[in-house]
Amino acid sequence: MNINQDFNWVGNEEGFVDHPNIVQLGNIVIGQYGGNSSAGQYKNEDGCFILTNPLQNWEFVILLDAHTSAESAELIVEAFRQQKGKIRSFLSLSINEAFRSLERFTLNLFQSKQFLEDCKRIKGETACLIVARKGNYCWWFSVGDCLFYLHHPELSSLGQYQVNQRHFFEWIGQVNTFSLAVPCFSNGTKEMRKGVNHLIMTTDGLVECPGEPYIDPKAIFNEFSHSSNKDGVRKLLKRIQDNNVRDSTTIVSWMVVNDEEATIPSE
Repeated sequence: MNINQDFNWVGNEEGFVDHPNIVQLGNIVIGQYGGNSSAGQYKNEDGCFILTNPLQNWEFVILLDAHTSAESAELIVEAFRQQKGKIRSFLSLSINEAFRSLERFTLNLFQSKQFLEDCKRIKGETACLIVARKGNYCWWFSVGDCLFYLHHPELSSLGQYQVNQRHFFEWIGQVNTFSLAVPCFSNGTKEMRKGVNHLIMTTDGLVECPGEPYIDPKAIFNEFSHSSNKDGVRKLLKRIQDNNVRDSTTIVSWMVVNDEEATIPSE
């Protein structure tokens, strides 16, 4: 039985301007919205690439927010799509080795001579957020200003939702942080708490919507408090559409049940 699941999409294939779209991939929900034409939007330059293996208990997600053109998002999606067998082999390893292998692979790819040459030939650049979840841990790698949130009652009670920090003036593409003398990016790993952990990745259209209904992460997760994952994502897209958002928004949302005890203080 083939339990591998794949998804890849770039906004120039189908933009979803004025028409929010929901895709279900196993336990993952992908929300796509190109923005409102009444606000001046006419294109979508986001992108997304997802691999999962429920039997091996992992997900691998890339979220992209390009500008000027979608060519930079296309370039990254295609580069990882060509290497999806290698990515799957890394994620079949132990958690620690899987994440170390993914980090080496990602850095080597983005700094490879061929990739850097390809970046010079395209128009525009993209923010790039990568999240891999295996077992009770997440690994993330971020260039630019996409957002990664993790909701769990133990964390939200302390006001903690956001995993990565947005970094402006970082991109991959025609303007490329990896062509600098020292590449600029951020990454890390995070242990999930015991119970249900809700992971959300989003491009910045969600938080920069007119009226800023979701500038507070708590408001994002409130939409799921009495809704399914799919309905919660649908509510997010409906709200920003009603608020006449121009920027495109792509959301990837999924829940993970962790049975492992999480780290607690000694006292």
